[in-house]
This record gives sequence, C-alpha cells and structure tokens, in this order.
Amino acid sequence: MYKIASLNKISPRGTNLFTDSYVKTEKPEEANAILVRSHDMRAMDFGEGLIAIARAGAGTNNIPVKKCSEQGIVVFNTPGANANAVKELVLAAMLMSSRNVIDAVEWVSSLHSTGDNVEKYKSRFAGEEIRGKTLAVIGLGYIGVMVANAAKDLGMTVVGYDPYISVQNAHDLSPSVRLYESLPTLLPHCDFVTIHVPASDKTNGMFDYEVISAMKNKATLLNFSRDSLIVSADVKRALAEKKLKRYISDFPTDELLGTDGAILIPHLGASTKESEENCAVMAVRQVMNYLEHGIIENSVNFPDTTPGPKSAVSRICVLNRNIPSMLGKITGVLAEMNVNISKLINKSKGDNAYTIIDVDNEQSEADIRKAFSFEGIISVRVL
Repeated sequence: MYKIASLNKISPRGTNLFTDSYVKTEKPEEANAILVRSHDMRAMDFGEGLIAIARAGAGTNNIPVKKCSEQGIVVFNTPGANANAVKELVLAAMLMSSRNVIDAVEWVSSLHSTGDNVEKYKSRFAGEEIRGKTLAVIGLGYIGVMVANAAKDLGMTVVGYDPYISVQNAHDLSPSVRLYESLPTLLPHCDFVTIHVPASDKTNGMFDYEVISAMKNKATLLNFSRDSLIVSADVKRALAEKKLKRYISDFPTDELLGTDGAILIPHLGASTKESEENCAVMAVRQVMNYLEHGIIENSVNFPDTTPGPKSAVSRICVLNRNIPSMLGKITGVLAEMNVNISKLINKSKGDNAYTIIDVDNEQSEADIRKAFSFEGIISVRVL
C-alpha cells in the first residue's frame, strides 16, 4: 500500500486515478509520494519513506531539488500540461495592453453617469493593433512555441531566441519564426518581448537595465515565467524613463506595485479548470508509473527512463551518482550473488543516474540494499 500526501488542492480528475493500492495521508512525513502545486517545500524535512514528489505545474523552485537528489527522491513536473492556459493569458495581456483596455475600464468604472462622457473622452484610450507588430519570444519550450505560433496566426511578425531549443519544439515551431543567436541582435526590432525561460542561476536577473536598454523604445515587456528573471528596480526605471511602454507580469513584486505602466496579474497563468485537471492527471500518472513500475517521465533531477513491462520475476531500481565504474560495480555485485540479468537500462542526467535491472529470480529488497551499500548508491528498490 502506497501512502500519498497532497500539500495543495489537487483536481479530483487526477487523484481519482489512484487505485486501491493507494491511500491518502494527512501526514507528509509518512508519505511515499507527495503531490504539490505552490506550497513551499524548501524548509521541509522528508520522511524516510518518501521516494517521489510531483509538482502539478512546470516550475519546481518551491521544491529543494538538490536535497531531494541527495535523499533519493525523484522530483517530477508536468511540462506542457498548462501551456495553453498560459498562452491564452499572454495573448490576452498583449491585447489588453495594446488597446489600453484596463485603463479604459477603470475610467468608466469611476464615472457616476455615462452621459456624453464616454464618446467625448474615449479617444484618450485609443490604442494600436497587434497585427503587423513584431513579437520576440525568449525561450521556446512548450509555452513559448504555443505563444509564437498563436501570434503568427494573429498576423504578427514573430522572432525567437533559445540556444537550447529541443528538436521536438523546433519541429513544432512555425517555420516562419526567425531564430536569433543572441538577444542584442533581436531586441532592437521588437514591439513586444515575452519571456518564457525557467528561473535558474543563469537566467535570474537576465532582464536588467543593460538588456532593457537594447530594446526598442516604448516596447512592451511581458513576463509570465518568474519574477526573478527581471531586475525590478531596472524595470521601474525603464518605465519612468519611458524606455518601456508597459511591463506586464503574472508575478507581482513589491517594488513594482503601483508603478505607472506596470500591469501586474496575481499568478493566473495556470489558473484554469482545464489546466489544473491536465496537471493533476499528468502528475498522478507519473507518480503511479514510478511507484509501481520504476518508470521515470518528466523528472527534473533524474533521467527519463521508460523500461517497458517487467520482463522477469523482479525489477531492481537503483538511483546512483553518475560517476565512473558504477554500472560495473552494480552488475558485479549481482554476479557475485549469482543473479541472472534479463534486462538492464542505465541512463544519466547531470550528477545523477538511474539503473533498472530485471532479474530472473525473486529478490529480497533488504538483501539487495545490503549488497548495494557501497559509495555512489543513493537508493535501491525492488519491485
């Protein structure tokens, strides 16, 4: 019986997939797997039985991934499951900004009577159409590609920048989107710039005053990824100097609250019924596949490994450090135990690796753990 804890409300569309082999627990320290959305887990202590955390969303900055790797906890996310919801909000934000919809609605709401005022003063809110304007998409993952393709369908000229674009995303991207090799060559030509990159040591603060200064005068900057990707003080300065026409973000910061030209949205990107259901279903399926079959899909700290059905009596799942000779040590130990290997898969990701071994005879998890208690082994399970 596997114990599952949820730190946030998770759509029943996903949790209803759990079979009778699973039981819900209100105590995360007892759980074998945890489902989470926005709850901050960085200061949490994890129980010894915890082997999986699934984030029903793309970002994992609320999860201590390094600590999880050290403790043999596989961290999953759900890339693409909320992509359409975010795409729609980005397009809505761009349209509302270009047509001054928010300012206009707030003005009408302030009136005591419409009278002749609406027709008389509506010209102050005259905007521009996005058709024919140039949009730069920074980061061409699931969301970035969807935004780029949708903007093309709306008649925009779209350019992109992503030095790490995947083969699949490059295939899905409209062929009319021109890719640039550097930000400085792209930014001066764009009326709108939208950021869709993950937060990391390399990307945090990437849009500082120097980068913003390279943008076209009175361009609009959209950030629907993470607040840490921009330097708030520099964005505020660029708005005050009219270098930026607008800054629109789904991640408000204290420094930008009340700033003229800043449109701040309370993190609504993935807040749709459809998105929450998609993320929940994807997260639950990933957890079940890992717990029951050892399959890893969409992990941020261990390699994706899809071994297929178990081809023998027992399946040994080994999380280990990605260091030389580890695979030889693992198979050597099994040889000394006179264990015949039916199928073996070994993959690595950064500092971590994952080895799945199907063997022809039944194995005791206690015996395998004892035999594999050498340096470089993180955790071992027998299915």
